[in-house]
Amino acid sequence: MRLDPRPSADPTPPQRTAWARNLAAPVRGFLQAETGGAVVLVLAAVVALLWANSPWPDSYEDVWHTDLSIALGDHVLHADLREWVNQGLMALFFLVVGLEAKRELDQGELRERARLTIPVMAAVGGMAVTVGIYLAFNAGGEGADGWGAAMSTDTALALGALAIVTPAAAVRVRVFLLTMVVVDDLVALAVIGIFYSEDVSLTALGIAVGLFVVLLLLRFVRRGRAPLAVGVGLGMWLAMFQSGVDPVISGLAIGLVTTAYPPNRDDLERATELTRSFREQPTPELATAAQRSLAGAISPNERLQHSLHPWTTYVIVPLFALANAGIAIDGDVLSAAATSSVTLGIFVGYVVGKPIGIVGASWLASRKVLGGTRPAITWPILTGAGAAAGVGFTLSLLIATLAFEGQDELLDQAKIGILASAVVSPFTAWAAFAATRRLPDAMRARQLGNVAETLVDLADDVDPERDHVRGDPDAIVTVVEYADFECPFCGRAEPTIRELMVNAGADHLRYVFRHLPLADVHPHAQLAAEASEAAAAQGRFWEMHDRLYEHQEELTAKELIGHARALGLDVDRFTDDLRERRHRTRIERDVESADESGVSGTPSFFINGRRHHGVYDIDALRAAVRSAKMRATVRQRAAGD
Repeated sequence: MRLDPRPSADPTPPQRTAWARNLAAPVRGFLQAETGGAVVLVLAAVVALLWANSPWPDSYEDVWHTDLSIALGDHVLHADLREWVNQGLMALFFLVVGLEAKRELDQGELRERARLTIPVMAAVGGMAVTVGIYLAFNAGGEGADGWGAAMSTDTALALGALAIVTPAAAVRVRVFLLTMVVVDDLVALAVIGIFYSEDVSLTALGIAVGLFVVLLLLRFVRRGRAPLAVGVGLGMWLAMFQSGVDPVISGLAIGLVTTAYPPNRDDLERATELTRSFREQPTPELATAAQRSLAGAISPNERLQHSLHPWTTYVIVPLFALANAGIAIDGDVLSAAATSSVTLGIFVGYVVGKPIGIVGASWLASRKVLGGTRPAITWPILTGAGAAAGVGFTLSLLIATLAFEGQDELLDQAKIGILASAVVSPFTAWAAFAATRRLPDAMRARQLGNVAETLVDLADDVDPERDHVRGDPDAIVTVVEYADFECPFCGRAEPTIRELMVNAGADHLRYVFRHLPLADVHPHAQLAAEASEAAAAQGRFWEMHDRLYEHQEELTAKELIGHARALGLDVDRFTDDLRERRHRTRIERDVESADESGVSGTPSFFINGRRHHGVYDIDALRAAVRSAKMRATVRQRAAGD
């Protein structure tokens, strides 16, 4: 018997699904990079403090005040190194923040727009209370102009604090916090543009707006869009720079209009086709076509995040901290800060005002009389997230440098307040989450029963009359897998599913198998899928399913008939079904449901209708199933009450 030539399978189980390796599970990847980058950010701030308090303190300011100019004819861009970091490189940081916000709006938890209400109101409430506390300390005083420094949460440090104080935090909590800080950033950047920008040039500002409109129109351009978009984006930044309005706003604006969408199966198949053509004829033309096709299969949002995120997280934001966090600290400075209304206003505002404002505004936004919806996370967890949001750094330092320009003493006092809040707020968050873990189980269950329903990603509900189901048909947790019998990743995942079924118990879990044969890369996948349905017609689907995964390299027509004979099927009927392709329509229905659910790779898992991102080892799937079971159990109890 001849086996089909194909690469031998790596016996080591994969640590990431094919989907995750290609798309990096955007929210999870974003959050992990941000939290990892928080460590680098803290180290950069510490280095800045050590440098500013070294035996050569003057060198710190001398370096960052070094002039750097770019000239083109009579046109000159003039700024010192600190300004290039704050107004130039930081535009890329806010571009990445805008990209992630847009991805959540297009594909994530916020695609149901009603879910924006609570995090948006929470962000506004947190800022309002924080600014109110600052003004209570400083109204009418010389520090009153610095109220903008007591507003915005630092994205990297807040997510980093959340990861440190509660490593098992659900993605929902992190997405909620991320949404709040994006709104924070939007409002803070608007405040910079309106209140902390001087000598605004309306002409340059009008050019920036016009270029933004051009950027929106570029979505209708089919060829050469990427270089055009880069040129227009640079033009926007330059116009904003010349306008007198902080140009970092341009980065966030560009990110918020950069579309995110899942890969389209047709685009992926075309990319495979072109790549295969290049393999057969390695010409420059085919190489270019294949490269464009591969890049075009992934949304611009994903491509930009993949390219920029490591740079912004591990280089740009730490560089910003290095340029701005250096304060010469001595006994006199600390003594002045301890009684400074600026320092106290910022510190109390962030540590106390932020969580109070976030929880209070969220409570108001959830009231039914105001048309509110249930929060995505429980109130105790929301309180902990509010405390983590009390970490202000990046935009706070940026606004402080603008508000207290030429007032070094007040600027140092503001920086001390910002740094102190960044140190204390994580401990406050830790205390809040520690208290939450000590709540009685009954109270925690009631809280969980009051959160919003999980958004469903699976477009086609499970139909026991049509779908292939293993386990208890009435189980409260359902795992749906879209798979391909020839896919090596699916073959490696199959033992994990079996172990999951054994560990969960048949009465706790049902497993549903759906077909997604990737015919462009697996030439025998379609026929194998039809063979499994031919076996199903004789009541032996699962036996054929298991055998096909045990013999993934034996999927030719002759070998499939051999499998049918080994299982004791009616071989003549089985062969006739394959020859007449009687079950092709059944496979096509599964493929259509995969397309509707945004599935383009295998294996893809859905747990109670929610897509499972990331690794699919036994620990990851078991944790996801356990979480889904807990939520479903609470829902059932609430319905029974």
